[in-house]
Amino acid sequence: MSEVVAGVEGTHTVGRQGGPKADASASGADGSPGAGRRLPRVPGFAEWPAPGSPKADGKALRRVVPRSAHARLELDASRPDAVTAVEESGRGRLPELTPIRVGRMAATPFAFLRGSAGLMAYDLARTPITRIRAQICGDAHAANFGLYGDARGRLVIDLNDFDETVHGPWEWDLKRLAASLVLAGREAGADEAVCQEAAYDAVGAYRRTMRLLSKLPALDAWNAIADEELVSHTDAHDLLGTLERVAEKARANTSGRFAAKSTEPTADGGRRFVDAPPVLRRVPDEEARAVAASLEQYLTTLPEDRLPLLARHAVHDVAFRVVGTGSVGTRSYVVLLLDHRGKPLVLQVKEARPSALVPHLETAGFEVPDTEHEGKRVVLGQKRMQVVSDSLLGWTTVEGRPYQVRQFRNRKGSVDPAALAADQIDDYARMTGALLARAHSHSADPRLIAGYCGKNDELDTAIAAFAVAYADRTEADHADLLSAVRSGRIAAELGV
Repeated sequence: MSEVVAGVEGTHTVGRQGGPKADASASGADGSPGAGRRLPRVPGFAEWPAPGSPKADGKALRRVVPRSAHARLELDASRPDAVTAVEESGRGRLPELTPIRVGRMAATPFAFLRGSAGLMAYDLARTPITRIRAQICGDAHAANFGLYGDARGRLVIDLNDFDETVHGPWEWDLKRLAASLVLAGREAGADEAVCQEAAYDAVGAYRRTMRLLSKLPALDAWNAIADEELVSHTDAHDLLGTLERVAEKARANTSGRFAAKSTEPTADGGRRFVDAPPVLRRVPDEEARAVAASLEQYLTTLPEDRLPLLARHAVHDVAFRVVGTGSVGTRSYVVLLLDHRGKPLVLQVKEARPSALVPHLETAGFEVPDTEHEGKRVVLGQKRMQVVSDSLLGWTTVEGRPYQVRQFRNRKGSVDPAALAADQIDDYARMTGALLARAHSHSADPRLIAGYCGKNDELDTAIAAFAVAYADRTEADHADLLSAVRSGRIAAELGV
């Protein structure tokens, strides 16, 4: 089999000749009818005729890594225990917020999974790997999909969290999604057959979507499965009512509404944030000035056509705001901007830590290039995976630390997979599986992945089995964390 090299810029095969045969009469350069003009190959573009067959290469990979092998979960004796893993992942975070993070992870097994991307990456590095690489989310659990507004205020649905994004094995994202669906289903009270079926359906939707994309012209595949087609494509009609309710809430989830609740007027006609500990707190003047000053660098990371928009807003205030589950303890600020009429736009300036997957990719034998700026990694990874991204995405540095910058409360809305009815979980699974395939296909050749996944359900069955086994392991990890909280080994602030 030829060597497979799957990169962000595309997938190339080396060592096999093939593709469309050039017409011998077209080998001249005289411009006569039927003659092909010989132009030098332009770096960054494909070859013609295309060498090899990505689909055949993907299919051949099954002999190296059988699809049934993905059912395996083998935990070695050196695996860190759950509490040690939580403690290690807290290094470098603000220590006063660690109890909040632990408390959120201790809430349920699904919440524990959400906060332990690094621990799962440790385990995935010891599973069978196809070595086909894509830009992956790195944390593609079922709650990291949702609605958000595009530049014109229309709602789109996609992956929406990229803190851990990296160039890595596509199956790591798919296995994390499948395991999270089992845990979410159990939390929702669904029976075990329904939970396993949700994992199975997510993989099936991923596989079928990748196969569909592999058959389309490249431009059509890039923009395929518009949001209005998603429900029909995944046969997720039972989910329609839930999606409509989430969309209605998302439309009201704006900077204006957040500012109305979280700020107060000032004597000069502006506004400032109001303390609401422990989630929102004002910061000292020096800290606020450092964050505000960093926005100058942020502007240099934006497309030039965005600059006039921000030039019509003034910076009024900065506050610290706790976010997420896995993100708790990182430095995260909200910046209040007001336009000439006093209408708010809120930016989030969020610390970008190194991806938790990096050391485990290295363990699995992948070369991981040095990251120029962690905020840039997050932003570019997001843009590579989403069809439409926040038009104000950028990055900056505050007091030597890298940050990503984005709109805050940009009409964001999400489905809580742990609150879905049993007859909706499989619909949600198919929808998220399809979205994940679409995201991966932007950086890896869908023909290569589709060739590996195939037409039958062998991969679906294997990863569903893995998902159940990993959900069991996560429940045991969660129980260990709860025991440590009760014994006082680790502090937790519950219910925050």
